[in-house]
Amino acid sequence: MIETLQDIQTGAGAIFSDLSKGEKIPLSFGNDAEAIQATKEGVALYDRAHWGVLEISDDDRVRFLHNQSTNNFNILKPGTGCDTVFVTSTARTIDLATTYLTEDRIIVILSPNRHQYLFQWLDRYIFPMDKIQLKDITTSTALFSLIGPESHQLLEKLGGISLEGKAYATHQIMELSGISVRVCLGSSLASPGYTLIVDAEEASNLWQILIKNGVIPMGDRVWERLRIEQGRPFPDAELTDDYNPLEVRLLNTISYEKGCYIGQETIARLNTYKGVKQHLWGIHLSEKVEPGDAIMIGEEKVGKLTSITATESGYFGLGYIKTKCGGEGLKVQIGDREGEVVDVPFLSKS
Repeated sequence: MIETLQDIQTGAGAIFSDLSKGEKIPLSFGNDAEAIQATKEGVALYDRAHWGVLEISDDDRVRFLHNQSTNNFNILKPGTGCDTVFVTSTARTIDLATTYLTEDRIIVILSPNRHQYLFQWLDRYIFPMDKIQLKDITTSTALFSLIGPESHQLLEKLGGISLEGKAYATHQIMELSGISVRVCLGSSLASPGYTLIVDAEEASNLWQILIKNGVIPMGDRVWERLRIEQGRPFPDAELTDDYNPLEVRLLNTISYEKGCYIGQETIARLNTYKGVKQHLWGIHLSEKVEPGDAIMIGEEKVGKLTSITATESGYFGLGYIKTKCGGEGLKVQIGDREGEVVDVPFLSKS
C-alpha cells in the first residue's frame, strides 16, 4: 500500500523527510525547478498521504458539521463541497479544511498536523442522542493533488471527465485507467487542478499511471514554496491561537447567514463593528529574514512575519500587518531588510 508507493518514489529519486511517529513524506524528487514549471504549464503530482482524512456519516452528519465550523453546509448537495475553518469558542483558527458531501457521508481533508487533534476535538461534541459516526480514515486513504493547467486534459485522457467550469469542490467517482477514484475540483492551492481520493491499496497503481502519462512528481518542498507564494495559510504558521479567519482573509469560508456555530458570536461581532485589526499579506523581500521577525514601518511595529520561502527573484513571505497601515504596495522593513506588501491569489480581496 503506502509502503509500496514509497518504494516506487524512492526508485524515482525521492528524498524523504521524517515526520512524527516514523511517517515519511517525499521532500523532493531532485526536480524542484521542473515541478514548479509543470504547475504553470503542465501537470505536477503531489502526494498528500500525510494529510488527514476524516469521514462523518449517519443521519445528523450535515447538521453536526454545520454547527462545528464556519461555512454553511445546509445549502450543499451531494457531489458538492466547500472550504471551512474550524475555530475555537473565541474564533481563533485551528485548521482550514476542505469538505466533500456524498450521498451518505462527508469527507473532510485536514492539514497534516491537525487531523488527530481535530478528531478528538469533534468527538467531544458528539452527544448520546446524536446520529453521528466519526472515523479517521487517513491510513486507509490515499490523497493526491494534480496541479497545473493541463490537469483537465489529463483526466479526459485517462478516461475521466473534466470538471473545468464547475463550482469549486465539485466531485464525482471516475474510472481512471480502471481505478475507481473520487475526483474533486481544486488542487488545494490557487493553481488549477484536482484532488484525487482513492483507496490506499490503489495508491501505487494510480501514482504509476499518472507518471507514465507525463505528470511530474512534486515534493513537499515545492508545495511549501507554492503555498507561501499563493497565500495558503497553514497551522502553526498563519493558523494559530493568535488569529481569526477574518484576519486570515478566508472570507469565502465564512457564512454570516447560517446561525449559531462554535466561534460565531466573535466572528459576527468583528464583522459588524469592523473590528479586524490586522490582515494576512504577501511580502516581497530581496534577502532572507526569519519567521517570527517583526514587520516595521519606521520605528513602529506593524506586524509579524509567519512564513518565508526562496524564489528565483529573492524571497517571499507571508505576514500579518495592522489594518490601519494599509496593504498592497506598502513598504515595510523586517530587520534591516526592505520589503513590499503584495496580494496573494489564495486569499479573499474583500
